[in-house]
Amino acid sequence: MMENQTRRLRQADIASKAGVSVSTVSRVLGNEPGISEAVRRQILQVATDLGYPPKAAFTTIAGCLALIASDGVTGGLSVFYEGIVDGLRGGAAGRGMPFGIRLVSEDRMTPEVVARHLESAGAEGLFLVGIDPADSVRTWLAETGRPMVLVNGTDPLLKFDGVSPANFFGAYQATKRLLAAGHRRILHLTGSHRHTIRERERGFEAAIASVEGAEGRLLRLTFQRSAIAEAHEVTAAALSEAPGFTAAFCMNDFIAVGVLEAVTEAGRRVPDDFAIVGFDDLPCAVMTNPRLSTMRVDRTALGREAVNLMIARLGDRHAPARQVCHAVVPVAGGSLPNDQ
Repeated sequence: MMENQTRRLRQADIASKAGVSVSTVSRVLGNEPGISEAVRRQILQVATDLGYPPKAAFTTIAGCLALIASDGVTGGLSVFYEGIVDGLRGGAAGRGMPFGIRLVSEDRMTPEVVARHLESAGAEGLFLVGIDPADSVRTWLAETGRPMVLVNGTDPLLKFDGVSPANFFGAYQATKRLLAAGHRRILHLTGSHRHTIRERERGFEAAIASVEGAEGRLLRLTFQRSAIAEAHEVTAAALSEAPGFTAAFCMNDFIAVGVLEAVTEAGRRVPDDFAIVGFDDLPCAVMTNPRLSTMRVDRTALGREAVNLMIARLGDRHAPARQVCHAVVPVAGGSLPNDQ
């Protein structure tokens, strides 16, 4: 009884200093969902400052390192990965997991490079963020038994744990939104070696195949320069060659911006003459005129789920691998007629 009273008093002290309710403190210390990352970090810091005794489980988790492709962080998709990193940091802090993150050049990521990063960080577990590991790295990970989680990634052989948006289903739903609006000739702008993006292509093709008379065309980008500029150029060329296409589903919102610019310059009204649906719900989606209709990816949730997968993997190195897919949610905008 005295122990419970002391624990309640300590949580009340934390709540008072952090300026939150005792129930919020209790939920954070219990690692319950539904608390913002900023509030979670603040409460954990106050708890540490006051000497609140952490749960035993919080003190026994091995340290982990996240490697993230440098071109993804420094390029146009940096904002996408910022959300994932926030989720990783918050999830690790909530579980008492020592955590670090480093940039790596994906085309130079050998087993030796990965091993050096892990050793210098003193880390046991590995998160690969936006990286599909080469066969040599996969083999090394399997041989060493190193716990690894793909973040925003999918292992087609399901040998490694991973968490990703529901890329197939999200793309299927995005394309269905265009089909439901009456469009039958739809472009899909894409272009990547990654398994996650191939799943979006498959979702697009499945949705087109589900409606008799519908026609879809893939327009592949090289990403040798700005995604917006290349999407603009590719869309303009496609519509000049085949003006009968009246809609586009885009691999991400940056590409959708380029499509919107090209369509507008061609004299077509959006959404009356041409409809567009993006993907990811990046900040640029609210800056266009009209606002982009898109599909929202909860990037912070991906990071937190990756930590949960790692905790489970550290607890059972031999359990079957799991792939967790988070649903993506339609976001209404002005680039699709009657979008609600």
